[in-house]
Amino acid sequence: MVSHLGCRLYTGTMDLPDNLFDALITRAMDELPQQYITGLDNVAITFAEAPTPEQLKKQGVRQNELLLGLYEGIPLTARGAGYTFVLPDKITLFKQPLLTVSHSEAELFERVKRTLWHEIAHHYGLGHDRIHELERGH
Repeated sequence: MVSHLGCRLYTGTMDLPDNLFDALITRAMDELPQQYITGLDNVAITFAEAPTPEQLKKQGVRQNELLLGLYEGIPLTARGAGYTFVLPDKITLFKQPLLTVSHSEAELFERVKRTLWHEIAHHYGLGHDRIHELERGH
């Protein structure tokens, strides 16, 4: 079965061409509060099929757990006067894990948007505890 996004729905998972996944990321960025998007400084936003074994190990991801996204870089709160001539920070969304946990196109989009917001929050210096507080509305 092919949906209006071009997803192929299979039992338990979806398949989505890269260009359409990229379009979901762009749409999510458009829907997030723009002051946080325009404030991104020296950050590349990209996606990969799945995290590397090194990324999983570094993040402490255990077997039977998934990593949906990853911020790699120096948060704004940790940048000092010596922050010059550095490679961009990188936010990576992992396509296959996001597809694995999504059961519909709408759910996939919401997970992409939430994961993107989560990783952007790390860029602004927020830790997991504060991000989860904000997600719960506290």
